[in-house]
Amino acid sequence: MSEKKAPTPPRDKDDEPITFGDELPVLPIRNAVLFPGNVAPFDVGREKSVALVEDVDNFSSPVIAIFAQKDPSTDDPGADDLHAVGCAARVLKALKHSSGNYSLILQGIVRIRLDEVTQTGPYLKAKVQRLDEPVTEDDEAEALSMSLRDIAKQVIQLMPELPREAGSLIDSIQAPGALADLVAANLDAPVEEKAQLLETVDAKERIRKVLKLLTRQLEILKMRERINSQIKEEMGKNQREYVLRQQLKAIKEELGEDDGDQGDLDGLEDRISKANLPTEAEQVAKKQIKRLRNMQVGSAEYTVVRTYLDWILDVPWHLQTADNLEIAAVRKVLDEDHYGLEKVKKRILEYLAVRKLKKDKKGPILCLLGPPGVGKTSLGRSIARALGRKFHRMSLGGVHDEAAIRGHRRTYVGALPGQIIQGMKKVGTINPVIMMDEVDKLGHDFRGDPAAALLEVLDPEQNNTFADHYLEIPYDLSNVMFIATANVADPIPAPLRDRMEILEIPGYTRREKLAIARQHLLPKQIEEHGITNQTATDGTALLEIRDPAVEIIIDGYTREAGVRTLERQVASVIRGVAVKVAEGDLTARRIETEDHVREFLGPTRYTSDVAERTSETGVCTGLAWTSVGGEILFIEATRMYGSGKLQLTGQLGDVMKESAHAALSYVRANCEKFGISKDFLEKSDIHIHIPAGAMPKDGPSAGVTMFTALVSLLTGIRVRHDVAMTGEISLRGRVLPIGGLKEKVLAAHRAGIKRIVLPERNVPDLEEVPAEVKGDLEFIPASKMEQVLEAALEEKPVPKAEPAATTPSTN
Repeated sequence: MSEKKAPTPPRDKDDEPITFGDELPVLPIRNAVLFPGNVAPFDVGREKSVALVEDVDNFSSPVIAIFAQKDPSTDDPGADDLHAVGCAARVLKALKHSSGNYSLILQGIVRIRLDEVTQTGPYLKAKVQRLDEPVTEDDEAEALSMSLRDIAKQVIQLMPELPREAGSLIDSIQAPGALADLVAANLDAPVEEKAQLLETVDAKERIRKVLKLLTRQLEILKMRERINSQIKEEMGKNQREYVLRQQLKAIKEELGEDDGDQGDLDGLEDRISKANLPTEAEQVAKKQIKRLRNMQVGSAEYTVVRTYLDWILDVPWHLQTADNLEIAAVRKVLDEDHYGLEKVKKRILEYLAVRKLKKDKKGPILCLLGPPGVGKTSLGRSIARALGRKFHRMSLGGVHDEAAIRGHRRTYVGALPGQIIQGMKKVGTINPVIMMDEVDKLGHDFRGDPAAALLEVLDPEQNNTFADHYLEIPYDLSNVMFIATANVADPIPAPLRDRMEILEIPGYTRREKLAIARQHLLPKQIEEHGITNQTATDGTALLEIRDPAVEIIIDGYTREAGVRTLERQVASVIRGVAVKVAEGDLTARRIETEDHVREFLGPTRYTSDVAERTSETGVCTGLAWTSVGGEILFIEATRMYGSGKLQLTGQLGDVMKESAHAALSYVRANCEKFGISKDFLEKSDIHIHIPAGAMPKDGPSAGVTMFTALVSLLTGIRVRHDVAMTGEISLRGRVLPIGGLKEKVLAAHRAGIKRIVLPERNVPDLEEVPAEVKGDLEFIPASKMEQVLEAALEEKPVPKAEPAATTPSTN
C-alpha cells in the first residue's frame, strides 16, 4: 500500500486555497448531514443560527463548522448534543426571507472533529481539528470503488425521478473517498447512519459501509419493481385506481403492516356521532356506514359512498356567525366601502333593525339591478363585512344546466352537489351572504332550466327544506342572505323576479363619480402602483391628481353609467407617472389641467357634438334606455324626389318602425296646422335614419323625436341644439309615458343637454333624479305634440291660411 500527500484544499473563484484556523463558528443542523464536496441548501431560523449567518461577512474566510444534532427536537444544542465529527463548509450564498429567516447554500470542504466549545453567545464557536484523508490507491480500493459504481448505477436505473446525468457524475469521480462521500450524501438513510459514515475517515472502510446501505436500498427498489410487475399482470391497464390500491396493499403485506381499513371506518363513525347532525341526516349517515363495512375497499361503490359521507359531515348544519347588530357600525362600514347607494344601504339597515327586535328573522332575498360598473358585486362583499358574515360568490352567467344548482344524482360517475351546497361547505356556516352574480344571464337547454331550480332556493317559504339531488337530505337555507345581481330585469323569468326584492342602482352623476374617484379610486390605484411609498425631491407627495383633472377625465375620456372606465383611465395616468419614477424622475406632479391629462391619456375621446349635429333642419336629439344606462341618439330626416315612400334605416325594431309611421301619419293629417303643404309627399320620398347602425334599436319612446325631426325638415325650422326629448306618440297627437326616465335624464346631463321634453305623466318619476342633476336641467312636461314643438323648435311653425271663399257671379 502506498500513501500520497493529502489532497489539495478546495479553491475559491479567484483560485486561492480556502484556509481556516482551528476555531470556527458552529452551525448545528437538524435531520441532515453535510459531506465534503457536497453542495446543499439549508434553512436557518433559530436565533443563534441567524446571528451566525448575519455575522458571516465579518469573518476573514466564509467558512463555518457544520455539525448534525443527535436529537432534532433540541432547540439550543450544546457540544454534547452534536455528533463528534462534522464538516467545514463554505457559505456560497445566503438569502434572507421576509420572516427574518435565511436560506443558505453550503459547500462541504473537509471533515473536522469538535474539540472544545469556546463561545456560546451570540452563537456557538468551537475549536476543531481537521481530519485530512490520506489518498489511498491499491487494488482493494479500486475493486471497492468499481462495486460501488455498479450498484449506484443500478439504483439510478430503478429510480426514473433521478436525472440522467447522475450516472455520468458517478463515472467522473476517481478518488475512492470522494466517490463514497457523493453516494453517501444522496442515500436515503437515517441521520445516525449518515453521521457514522462521516465519522469514518478511512476511505475503504467508508466504501464498505456505503455499499451495505446502498445494497439494502437496491433490494427495496427491486422488491418495489417486482410488486409492480405482479400487480400489472393481475390487473389491467384500464383500472389504474385499483392498481394503486393493490400496490399499497402489497407493500403493507411485505412490511407486515396490513391492518385493513377498519380503523378508518371507526373514526368516521365517531365523527358522525359527534357532528350533531339533524335526525334525518344522522339516520342516512349511519345507514351508509353499515354499507361501507360490507364492501370491498377497492370497489368503485366504496369510493362513492365514502365521498358521500364526507360531504354530509363537511356541510355545516348548526354553526353560524354572530351578526353585528350595531346599526351605526354597520352604516360606517357600508359608507367606507361605497359612496351613495342609499337605497341599498337603507334596506340592509332595516333588516338589521328587525333582526335586532326579532332574532329568528329570515334572511332577505335582494336583487341589485343596474348597469355595469356601479358596484353591485363589491357591494355584496361589503354587506357581508358589515354584518360580520362569511361571503361566497357564485357566477350564474352562462349556466344552462339545472344540476349546477341542485347537483347530480349519485348514480352518475363523478357526481357532486350543486353550487349552493358547495358554497355552504366552503364558508362553513349556515348564515353566510351568498351573491348570485349575473342572474339575468342564465341559459337553459335540454338539460333543464337553472332559473326554475332557483325558485326553491330563493323562496323564503320553501328554502328551509332545500333538496339537493346529491345529498337527498333536506337542507335549511333560510338563514342565508341571498343577493342577486343583474343588468336588466326583462330576461329574468317572472316567477323568479317575483321572489326577489329588486333594488335599482342607477348610474352615477358627474358629482358622484368625482366623489368616488376622490375617496376610493385614486387612493386604491396609487397604492396598487407603488406610488404611496415614494416622495418627491422636495419632500412632498410624488403625485396628486386634483379634482379638475378628474372632471376632465370624466367628461372627455369616459361615457358610462358606472366607474370602471374611469378607474382604468385613472390607472393609465398613474402608470405614466410610475414609468417616470422608475426612470429616476422624482419631480412632484400635480395633475390638474387638460394639458396634464392629455400628456398621459392622449387627445380627448368624447366631445359633445349635439350643437354640430342639430345645426341643420331635420335633425333632433332623442333619449334611449339601454342595459348599460341611458344614451342620447340623433334622428335624422331628409327629403328627396320620389313617389311618397317612407324609408327607415339604422337597424330599427318593429315597434320603432311603427312609431315612425305614426309620426308621419300625424304630420300628414295636420300638415296645414304646421304650415306644411298638403301635397308634400306626392313627388317626394322621406328617409329617416338613426346613426350607429350596427346597434339594434327598438321601443316606442322615440315617437316624439321622429315627429319633431319630420316637422323640422318640412318647415325648414331647426331644432334647438340644447334640447332632447322622449315620449311615445299617438295618432291623436297625445304624448304617452315611457320607462327608464332616470337613466335617460342622466345620459342627457352627461351629454351637456340643458332642456328635456318629457311626457307629462312621467313628471312623478323625476323624484328619483338626483337634485344636482335637476338643478342643471330644465324639464318641459308635454301632453300634446304642439307643446313638444313649441319647446323644441327655434321658431313656432306658422299655420297655412285657408283660401278665401269665392262668391258666385250674378252675371
